[in-house]
Amino acid sequence: MNQEYFQIFLWMMSAVAFIVFIALYFIKAGYGMFRTASWGISINNKWAWVLMELPVFVIMFLLWGKSGVGFSLPQYVFFILFQLHYLHRAFIFPFLLKGKGRMPLAIIAMGIVFNVLNGMMQGGGLFYFAPDELYADGWIYLLKPHAIIGIFLFFLGMSINLHSDRVIRRLRKPGDTKHYLPKDGLYRYVTSANYLGELLEWTGFAILTASPAAWVFVWWTFANLVPRADAIHRHYREEFGDEAVGKRKRILPYIY
Repeated sequence: MNQEYFQIFLWMMSAVAFIVFIALYFIKAGYGMFRTASWGISINNKWAWVLMELPVFVIMFLLWGKSGVGFSLPQYVFFILFQLHYLHRAFIFPFLLKGKGRMPLAIIAMGIVFNVLNGMMQGGGLFYFAPDELYADGWIYLLKPHAIIGIFLFFLGMSINLHSDRVIRRLRKPGDTKHYLPKDGLYRYVTSANYLGELLEWTGFAILTASPAAWVFVWWTFANLVPRADAIHRHYREEFGDEAVGKRKRILPYIY
């Protein structure tokens, strides 16, 4: 793939994200509280998450290894931060899940396809098709204002995401399958605080790297999570009532 084809790839990924964004307001992705038998065969939730998230971790590692970038800064820092997220998502998060939830194979397949493409997109954008002058300053790049802001937002988003996931896990005791309305942490302001954290995390990564591919990933994250946050918000209002949900927004405090 050359620079021209990579740019076309980014535009195509952006266009597909727009279709996904619209579609998810009409079709509830069939995992978690929205899983139904109509989605077909399903497997254990824990292994489903491993299968979905492992490809992007492996692909990013291979592309970094073959690129020759090695431990050069700032790209090596970008690589470590990206892998840190997926190390948790593929190898730690799944085994912290409680209950006996299941995920349809159709959802897993779609997740694998996206993660393969995203691994190619992020690896390509950072290690193969970035302008030569973009990262030429080496470690000094990491001291630039936008890089500092990006790193701060990345870790802020990660901490929000991890804390929010922990809040959800603590709602259920072993063997419990009921749904509960989370209220701690940023769940006091939004009904999908974990999604807020992830969106903030990848926005920070895009600001840090100044990579068009990373911004396409932000757009994909937005297109996937915002409609789902809306579906969760509406579900909570139906299940627990308007009074219980109160003035909480969906994913962006005080905004949406």
